[in-house]
This record gives sequence, structure tokens and C-alpha cells, in this order.
Amino acid sequence: MRLIETLAENLGQYLGRLPAFRTGEADQGPELRPRLAGTEAIARLRPRSRARVGGVLRAVTYHTGNQRPALVGRLVDATGSLDLVWMGQRRIAGIVPGALLIAEGMVGQGRQRLQIYNPVYELLEGEQ
Repeated sequence: MRLIETLAENLGQYLGRLPAFRTGEADQGPELRPRLAGTEAIARLRPRSRARVGGVLRAVTYHTGNQRPALVGRLVDATGSLDLVWMGQRRIAGIVPGALLIAEGMVGQGRQRLQIYNPVYELLEGEQ
């Protein structure tokens, strides 16, 4: 458990150095900071609701097999992670590990974590 806390703290410190990130409002606990301006903390998301989230892509994978092909990116902020899923895509320019982005769409419950299918996204400039 200590390893997870250390990783979360290190990610928070890394994200806090990016100019696009800011601290949350005074009523939020430190576990929900920092985040991109105008976005929600991933930890506060609920399935079956629309959300605008921001963070860093930590992994990008291509899934094939029984299901339709999909490109999956794991988006991480200081509070948690979720999967961004682009159906029928093999690759998308700019969607690479380390990319800083904001994504918006309907949140759904996946097997392991929350997901947003075919999100509208905006790539941001910053440390990669």
C-alpha cells in the first residue's frame, strides 16, 4: 500500500510542475489536486455521466481478437486512472504514452476501471 501512496504522490508532484495544471478549490482535499483547469478529478467520476477529464497517457495499446479492434489509452491524473477507448482505430496521431490531453465523453464501467468510448479530446503542449 505504501508503494501506491508513493507513486500517487510522485505523480502529483510531476503534474504540479506542468503549467497547464492548477490546484483545486479550497473545499477539495489534497488527494484531488492537482488537475487541469476545467476538468474533473478521475476519482470523482461515476458511470453513466458525462465528464471532462485531463491528465497524462501512461499506456497506449491496440486490442484485437474476438472484439472489434480498438485503441486504448490509460489516462492518469493525481487521483486515479481511466481508459480512453477509440473503436476501429489502430493509431491516432499524438495519442502516445506521455501525451498530455483533455478528453470528454460519457463515462462507462469497464472490467478493471472506468472508460470513455470515442472521446472528444484535445492534445496539450507540455512536458512529455
